[in-house]
Amino acid sequence: MRLIRGLTNLKRLSGQAGSPLADGCVATIGNFDGVHLGHKTIIEQVKEKSLALGVPSVVMIFEPQPREFFQGKEAPPRLMPFRQKFEALLAEGIDIVLCIRFDDTFRSYSAMGFVDDVLIGGLAVRHLVVGDDFRFGCDRAGDFRLLEQVGQEHDFTVENTRTVTVDGERVSSTRVRNALNVNGLEEAERLLGHPYRIHGRVVYGRQLGRQIGAPTANILLDQMPALRGVYVVRARPENGDWLNGVANIGLRPTVDGKRLSLEVHLFDFAGTLYGQHLDVVFRHGLRDEVKFDSVDELRQQIARDFDHARAWLADNPAAPIH
Repeated sequence: MRLIRGLTNLKRLSGQAGSPLADGCVATIGNFDGVHLGHKTIIEQVKEKSLALGVPSVVMIFEPQPREFFQGKEAPPRLMPFRQKFEALLAEGIDIVLCIRFDDTFRSYSAMGFVDDVLIGGLAVRHLVVGDDFRFGCDRAGDFRLLEQVGQEHDFTVENTRTVTVDGERVSSTRVRNALNVNGLEEAERLLGHPYRIHGRVVYGRQLGRQIGAPTANILLDQMPALRGVYVVRARPENGDWLNGVANIGLRPTVDGKRLSLEVHLFDFAGTLYGQHLDVVFRHGLRDEVKFDSVDELRQQIARDFDHARAWLADNPAAPIH
């Protein structure tokens, strides 16, 4: 699998001898936040057609996501950071991920400019899979019908995405977020096709957890997470085994209330994880984030959280995680 970052690199690659895009590709476009069951069905459509045509499969995504660009802090929370999304697309068997920087320059693209420069000039697309409500270009002037018309002129075809439903409703990233917002971890798992997880690199923190007897692995978050609070988790370090633990995800209001982070305490683990990537699966919500009057009150609550987590784990043994 190959990652292409930005239009400049796309144009450079498309002009190279032996480029993987020399014979075109089959592509789809979207945020793919969460890579849920609906996304996986779209990916299967892309892979089926790319296999039939003998060309690479491509997923085009954006950083930041368009709503993050336009809405800033008011944008919906992310289901997964970029690296985790890339790895999820890799696991689904996509050949190329094209990541376009969504900025003022890109947002000013006209619909036909996007088609000419990106779809035709860059990707040499031969088949495109997008929803019939897909809009693109400055002022969202481009749509599915325009793509069909241009495709007839430039020898590429356009296919509507297949809809996936669970309990009679369409699967979407918004629906996953809504489930997580009310601690509906089981519903989120049904929509995603796997338990909700966050994957990130462990960084040095303030060492406060160690000082109060609850050492934690700290993962900084760039965007507001879809979950907030304290959870029972299972986590796996690089090349390690799955371990039970407790995690706090949010702003740590008692400590500073400014940095978004995921702090994970692993039971029966005494090693160091700095610099490693940690895979964290959320199993059960314990409580909301609370600002305590003192660090001592926080320490006492953490001890209670650990007791409640161990009690819950005793009644809910973990199933294998893949």
